[in-house]
Amino acid sequence: MSSEKVTFKNKEGYELHGKLELPIDQVPHNFVIFAHCFTCNKNFFAVKNICDALTDKGFGVLRFDFTGLGESEGEFSDSNFSGNVEDLLSAEEFLKTNYKSPTLLIGHSLGGAAVYFAAQSLPKVKAIATLGAPSSITHVRHLIKDNIEEINKNGKAVVNIGGRSFSIKKQFIEDLEKKDLKEILPKLKKSILILHSPQDNIVEVKNAEELYIAAKHPKSFVSLEGADHLLSNKKDSQYAGNIIGSWATRYLEIPVLHDLESKHDVAANLGKSNFTTRIKAGNHHFVADEPLSAGGNDFGPDPYQLLAAGLAACTSMTIQMYARRKKWPLETVETHINHLKSYNQDCENCENSSAKIDTFEREIVLIGALDEKQQQRILQIADKCPVHKTLHSKVQIITTLKKA
Repeated sequence: MSSEKVTFKNKEGYELHGKLELPIDQVPHNFVIFAHCFTCNKNFFAVKNICDALTDKGFGVLRFDFTGLGESEGEFSDSNFSGNVEDLLSAEEFLKTNYKSPTLLIGHSLGGAAVYFAAQSLPKVKAIATLGAPSSITHVRHLIKDNIEEINKNGKAVVNIGGRSFSIKKQFIEDLEKKDLKEILPKLKKSILILHSPQDNIVEVKNAEELYIAAKHPKSFVSLEGADHLLSNKKDSQYAGNIIGSWATRYLEIPVLHDLESKHDVAANLGKSNFTTRIKAGNHHFVADEPLSAGGNDFGPDPYQLLAAGLAACTSMTIQMYARRKKWPLETVETHINHLKSYNQDCENCENSSAKIDTFEREIVLIGALDEKQQQRILQIADKCPVHKTLHSKVQIITTLKKA
């Protein structure tokens, strides 16, 4: 996974800060927006674990701080639930403008309620997943019930939520009371996944039942047995992320990658766009690519780096195999390779001053109590590496065309 810091402005002109998580070896097939829980932020560890699980499945995920939280501008005390929904719409606009419109929304706790409301205005969103979401957004009143009287009397109060102090104004409570989640759910034409723990003591699991009853099909429920509301156990958040990623594939457009089947030792597959090439070598799968400077995405080593890697690996294996047979005290061997094209030094083609040959610069690092004689012998053995010999040999490549 690779991570990029991003910023975008919301409707009020505040700069919101986020992180865009991307797969390390492919262009995202779909983009996701994650809405964190009430008073949390984008860096909350459960959010990150879920995002990691999704990028492993090829999704690009935007997680950001709502207004007044984390690194985002604005004052939390001046925000409200409607503002959170507007922030989500601003996040969607950012992705649509700079990458691709999101097709999946994920929300945790009150963030789950927010994505339901935001989804009404986002036709490209096909699926919604929520974790520990309340069935009524006035559920927040339960968290601050000891301060309601003070808020109504003075217009605001400092409340303690999860061990942190926040200033909440009366307008926040009034805004919540205007939103009816159960009214919009039956009208949402989206696929819905509800994840909730029976042991959630912040938002009781009955909320999940009410959401499920109110929502239209296709809808699914997954019990997060044993998890707490904040998914404090890493296994719970990773499990949730894997479940969401797998579930979403049924409702989103995801390119089908056919398994590479070949009777040959190695097979490479490249489609009609970019240079990212899927490779099957024996029982192993990986990708090759071109660097950004050559028009690739740099999702994997380029062909010459793979060739150099073969020489480096074979050199280290050959040296260590020899040292073990001799029972020499070689603890570790490292082989470092550079590939370049250099001018021909042996004047075999002196009439052509521009003639270049492929050159592999090889540096070997030996760690162990080897004497000078042993070290020199190992340098000789390095040249006996099978890949080294192959590169020095006359090689024939027989090519045939096979109809697909």
